Amino acid sequence: MKKYSTFLILSSILFLTWTAFTPPTTNLEDEDWKEKISSKLMTKALRGEALDFLVILKNQKNVNDAPNFKTKEARGNFVYKKLKSNAQADQKNILQILQSEKASYRSFFIINAIQVKGDFKLLKKLAKLSKVNQLTDNSPIQFEEPISNNFTNERGPNTIEWGVDMIDAEEVWALGFNGQNVIVGGQDTGYDWTHPALSEKYRGNGITIDHNYNWHDAIHEINANAQDSINPCGLDVQYPCDDHNHGTHTMGTMVGEDNDNQIGVAPGAKWIACRNMERGNGTPATYIECFEWFMAPTDLNNENPDVSKAPHVIANSWSCPTSEGCDSTNWHVMEAVVQNLKASGVVVVVSAGNSGGQGCGSVSTPSAIFEASFSVGATAQNDMIAGFSSRGPVTVNGTGIRKPDVSAPGVAVRSCVRDSSYATYSGTSMAGPHTAGLVALMISANPNLAGQVEVIEDIIELTSIPKTDTLDCGDISSMDIPNNIYGYGRINALAAVNEGLNFTNTNNVEVPEVSLKIFPNPTSDLISFEFFNLSEKTILEIFDATGRLLQSHQIEGLEYEIKNIRMDKLASGVYFYKIKNTALKKTGKVFKN
Repeated sequence: MKKYSTFLILSSILFLTWTAFTPPTTNLEDEDWKEKISSKLMTKALRGEALDFLVILKNQKNVNDAPNFKTKEARGNFVYKKLKSNAQADQKNILQILQSEKASYRSFFIINAIQVKGDFKLLKKLAKLSKVNQLTDNSPIQFEEPISNNFTNERGPNTIEWGVDMIDAEEVWALGFNGQNVIVGGQDTGYDWTHPALSEKYRGNGITIDHNYNWHDAIHEINANAQDSINPCGLDVQYPCDDHNHGTHTMGTMVGEDNDNQIGVAPGAKWIACRNMERGNGTPATYIECFEWFMAPTDLNNENPDVSKAPHVIANSWSCPTSEGCDSTNWHVMEAVVQNLKASGVVVVVSAGNSGGQGCGSVSTPSAIFEASFSVGATAQNDMIAGFSSRGPVTVNGTGIRKPDVSAPGVAVRSCVRDSSYATYSGTSMAGPHTAGLVALMISANPNLAGQVEVIEDIIELTSIPKTDTLDCGDISSMDIPNNIYGYGRINALAAVNEGLNFTNTNNVEVPEVSLKIFPNPTSDLISFEFFNLSEKTILEIFDATGRLLQSHQIEGLEYEIKNIRMDKLASGVYFYKIKNTALKKTGKVFKN
């Protein structure tokens, strides 16, 4: 009764505050902007708190054509350029407003969105813009700690770790495939790149040390959940650093090796990384920033993005619970981000969560709940599901989809931690890296698999050791394969690699020889020319009605190119374009409103 009364009092205060803050109006259109603001963000605004929020724009490009490209780089280039071009064009006016208001902001392209820090006045101004779809809170998030841990400064046994042995990774090594020529990525609490088990595996450790394109720090400030204001690594760090241990441990399971101390599934692979959490605390924006960086890694100045330097697979051993900021108002944002990175040719491996003690339906946090995520449960040394491993189906968002997708070793997993030490952790955070390492083994065995995300996931599922249970979750019997306890079963590296060796990409659907899309036409500002499969450098020219040349642009001859042409300074009317190379001549009209 006391809690109920308190709720009524607080609700009344918020209502009265809102009424006092906003003058009455009879124009319903003037009130529409309020519906765009999430309730949590509105509550903070009414309390007069400093606001940190995400502006989600309406115009979100789909990249459904991505699987049509035969190579990973071409697929990544298509997705990157399409999303980047859309964000640049669509955000232009909003960014001008933010600059004029001297607001702090960060623009994203992997999802057409902007992180903004400001006050209620700015929030309201942005909400009233027709291009804006939603404004959501960018609250701090705290990840799940491992279920148990045991630290030691000892190097450990000169043997292959039990999880690596369980999935038959060493039998794949015997075939000559250990992850060579494959890049794995991790976003976590950071990584100790100087650890003996990781140093030689870091892509930035070559003839000279170069952290450009190999490391990104998305931690620009102390998280509100932190106990103090001193981060052991610092902020905006220019080299890989781990402020917690968790990230270093996960990377060790993917690629770690110190001579005969073999802790990693794919010791021949190289790694790159992004810090998305400040001592285990992140925000939706820090996760989005890392996902975006993996699509097109940049130099240390966050410039000169290069799709060719993207990893083949990334491991995500973190969750974003409702209690810490992720809820139904922003799940779709994170889901779109995962979908777009996957479309670019990167396998997105996600730990399923450690809430198995709650029973069925405990796969309940992003990014494990998304169809596009390859979600992984945890098994123990007896090859049975761990009690803490989260179960499906996914009920929290109403989809009811089956999860996890597969399972992997995740109990008492020994790996490296900071300061040349080792530790034993348990959690699905340990299972995900085993699966990411398996992806690296598959691609090293058959480079044709690079970028073929859907094929890789299918092979891992179909070659997993089938596992059943007596507990039924959802409408699927746990005696069926797949089920909501193990997914398709416990991963099997040798079987997956052998099956993957049979894959060729000759059967992929190819993009037509030459394809051109022009949009929007007519336009009032920018017009985009989208080219597929030009195969050589091409000239794009714009003329007025008298035939006078107004603009000339050179287009690179790649599988996918998009060129935005500014039309805002031209008078309204009809203009003409001409596209030409040695094999192509095409003309047409564009219209300026």
